[in-house]
Amino acid sequence: MSAYLFRNVDVWDAIEDEPYPGEVLVEGNRITAVAKNAHIDNQNGAEVIDGGGRFLMPGLVEGHCHLSFVNPARNQDLGEIPPEEHLLRTMRNATLLLNHGFTSAYSAASAKLRIDVVVRQEIEDGYLAGPRYRAAGPEITVTGGLGDERKNHGSFEGFGMIADGVTQIRQAVRLCAREGVDNVKFNVSGDEFTSNIRAELVSISQEELTIGVQTAHDFGKRVATHARAAESVKRAVRAGADCIYHCDFADEEALDMLEAAKDRIIIGPAFGLVHNSVFEGDVVGMTKEVVERMGLPRKLEHTMATYHEMRKRGMRVVVGGDYGFTVTPMGQNARDIGHFVKFFGYSPAEALKCATEVGGDIMGHKGELGIIREGALADILLVDGNPLDDQSILVGPKHFAMIMKDGAMHRDPRQRTTLH
Repeated sequence: MSAYLFRNVDVWDAIEDEPYPGEVLVEGNRITAVAKNAHIDNQNGAEVIDGGGRFLMPGLVEGHCHLSFVNPARNQDLGEIPPEEHLLRTMRNATLLLNHGFTSAYSAASAKLRIDVVVRQEIEDGYLAGPRYRAAGPEITVTGGLGDERKNHGSFEGFGMIADGVTQIRQAVRLCAREGVDNVKFNVSGDEFTSNIRAELVSISQEELTIGVQTAHDFGKRVATHARAAESVKRAVRAGADCIYHCDFADEEALDMLEAAKDRIIIGPAFGLVHNSVFEGDVVGMTKEVVERMGLPRKLEHTMATYHEMRKRGMRVVVGGDYGFTVTPMGQNARDIGHFVKFFGYSPAEALKCATEVGGDIMGHKGELGIIREGALADILLVDGNPLDDQSILVGPKHFAMIMKDGAMHRDPRQRTTLH
């Protein structure tokens, strides 16, 4: 069993807001001791690593991950990429994400049914370097909903699994469960990024969604929903969803319902896609005129107002911004931490907890992942600089002196080389 004793580090444990000089002992895949302003007795002869005064923190958690979203130019590309190429490119994304400090990821949907499951298993079996991963199936949608890219006289493929009525909804969930997913996702509202149904409209009925959530829970699966419209948020809460994404247009009633359920529901804005489209869309051909026509500046303003309110109400929110599209390339994921501070009014410590401690909860490891404490899983980063002062240092791999996942060194500070 490997053992490491980290000395000369500033420990940010995701429990307190401020870092402190301390030491951390890792034995196997667990943190077995944490000392604040004190020394740990190295009686068992753990390998000592001098952190050089660096910032030691929990590994990052991507709470809205699409590993199989591999820079599609169009939504239907996700359905039409041949599965062989799609799997390989998804595997590359997994390693890329770990290289960028994300030691855990919660899938918000796979573009094809078994891609997430296969990649998760390759990671768990030790053949592929990637984050600890909760795999999902495709986004379950209805005819005409987000993810249905078909046309009556065409053969377009989309990224959604189409199911109409409670019987088909049950069957879709059972199929995902049979194939080994951890998470089930329902598209309850539309989106500006599709021509079928706009963001403020609702596609799936309350009955369909309630049956879908119940069926998933019967199989022991967690449920996430794509819900931008106010009514879609309400339907998701009523149905018993575990995670509700977006919530951009949540009205007062929806916010009250979310607050009442805040101990069981985790929320994720997936703000990166909206942000990059509005402010940086021109690099992929999304001109100002196109962005305005899509209504994205208006949605950005609604999202900012909504999450300012959610912060005040103490709701649990995770980072993860729909990365994997051409306008949101994988690897930029940690930009969300700075977005939470700049656009939503979070303190740097609050935002960083959304990327660590709250992420541990959505991964199903509340209190033992995304934190530095005795007994916690040893997912640890050693960082050049202080991300509480500058969140941007967590974007990109060059500031990570060490990346440890489950007690194993993915990037060893003793073998550090310059990364480009």
